[in-house]
Amino acid sequence: MRDFSGNPDALDEADADAGPVTGAEETVAFLLSLRAKGIRDTAVLRAMEVVPRDMFAPRRFADLARADVSLPLPCGQTMTAPGIIAAMLKALAVQRHHRVLEIGTGSGYLSAVLGHLGREVISIERFRTLALAAAERVASLGLSHVRIMPGDGLGIGNLGGTFDRIILNGLVPAAPATLTSTLPPGGRLVTARIVEGVSRIVMIERGADGELVETSLQPARMPPLARGLARAL
Repeated sequence: MRDFSGNPDALDEADADAGPVTGAEETVAFLLSLRAKGIRDTAVLRAMEVVPRDMFAPRRFADLARADVSLPLPCGQTMTAPGIIAAMLKALAVQRHHRVLEIGTGSGYLSAVLGHLGREVISIERFRTLALAAAERVASLGLSHVRIMPGDGLGIGNLGGTFDRIILNGLVPAAPATLTSTLPPGGRLVTARIVEGVSRIVMIERGADGELVETSLQPARMPPLARGLARAL
C-alpha cells in the first residue's frame, strides 16, 4: 500500500492496478462516481470533466488523479478528494456572474474548476511555492480571470469589493469575520468545521436582512487550514 502519511482516503495499489483502462473510460467512471454521490449540477460536472486533475497531481500519483481520493502535495499539504470538492461546489452554487474567493489554493485544481464556473476567481495560498506552481498550471489552461497569490487567507486584508462566493479548502474552527463580512446579501461561504464532534461541510449564507445563516451538510474529512503566511517554502 502506498504511504499517504496517514491520509484516511489512501487507496491500495492493488485497486489502482486492477487492469488497463483508457482515458475516456477513466473519465466516464470519474463522472459516474460523482453522480453516485448526488452531484447532478451539469456545470459542476462539466468543469470537473474538462480540468485535467492529473495535471495538478504530483507526478508519482498521476495514475490516481481520477480516483476519488485525497493526494499528498509538497509543503505537507493535501489535494482534496474530488468527491468532497464536488459536494462543496454543489453547496457553493457558483453562477457565471459571480466573483469567487478561494482560501487554500493547494495544487490549483479547485481554482481551475472555479475558473470554469465564475466570472472572477481570486485564490490565496499561504505557501509561496504552491502558489507559484498553481498559478503556472492555471495560466497554461488559459484561465486569465483566475488570480492566485501567496498570503494569509484566514487573516486577509481588503481585496477590494465583495465576493458572491467564498470557499475554504480545509477545516476551520469557525469562518473568520474578515471573510464573512465580504459576503453581500445572497452570498455564500462554504468550508468544513467540526459540528457536534464530526467534521462536516457547512454553508454560511447572508440573508436579505443581512443576517448569517449556517447550514450543516455532509461529513467530510479535511485537513485544517493554518493561519499566517508560511515563512519557509
